[in-house]
Amino acid sequence: MELIDRTDVPGPKRDYVGYGPNVPSVVWPNNAALALNLVLNIEEGSENSHVAGDGRNEPGAELPGWGMEQKYRDMMPEQVFEYGSRVGVWRLLRMFDEYGVKATMFACAVAIERNPAIGEWIQRAGHDVCSHGWRWVEHWLLSREEERKHIEAAIASITKTCGAPPDGWYCRYAPSVNTRELVTEIGGPLVYDSDAYNDDLPYFVDVKGTSRLVIPYNSLAYNDARFVGNMTPADYVDMCKRGIDEYRREGLAGKPKMMSIGLHSRWAGQASRASAVREIIEYALSFGDVWFARRIDIAKWWLQHHHTFKA
Repeated sequence: MELIDRTDVPGPKRDYVGYGPNVPSVVWPNNAALALNLVLNIEEGSENSHVAGDGRNEPGAELPGWGMEQKYRDMMPEQVFEYGSRVGVWRLLRMFDEYGVKATMFACAVAIERNPAIGEWIQRAGHDVCSHGWRWVEHWLLSREEERKHIEAAIASITKTCGAPPDGWYCRYAPSVNTRELVTEIGGPLVYDSDAYNDDLPYFVDVKGTSRLVIPYNSLAYNDARFVGNMTPADYVDMCKRGIDEYRREGLAGKPKMMSIGLHSRWAGQASRASAVREIIEYALSFGDVWFARRIDIAKWWLQHHHTFKA
């Protein structure tokens, strides 16, 4: 049988190896056993809707399989998203303040434009921002020039609403074949991108001769999107606790990692689910060796110290 590895497919090459058996022995600040990054996705108000001129509804929201014919305006998912921006985001931001933990905002620029008080809270609380797009759109459907305009518009908008430009970039679900090149070309404040799900540690990639930092979003197992199905808050707590336990075990054995917990205002911001987030935060804090890090903190630490980490 012939092994096929086509070179004419656009976009970056696949990497099946990564660090392989030679995982670096990372030293986090204060010798933490785990770098834990809470990510709050702020998408509400930037999703597809008839009101926004998209001619279609954002599917799903809370009920898998639900959806009107696209010619009709579906106000159910609209209001599920509105719950996130009206209620859920504040419940979670207040919780982060209560425990003194800093989080990363995966923020769609238009979502904060529609609710500027969120940007003011982010500035005051000291959270960092990774741009989640100008709007919450499928970047793979955009032309290269359209995507460039979206990235530039997002940077300008977030700089205005949050008082500082975003530090990184993360697309909806998946990047286009052009995203990483465009983010690298635009450069500026974008220190890293998180359009990756393939590792537990940061790494560098070559983008046309430029070394580019990637901070993977290793959060699919620990993402509250699993609530849109049959996962209960107790199930979610168990999943995240088990992840923390295993990561800490590896860290205490000399191979610390990073863990991302992905949250959404419209899902984790619901009271019963927020109680699960509270339990996870308290559990991680109880060890004393878990570093609650913003994504920019991890990026800066890696840029400064990665050359000292031995396999």
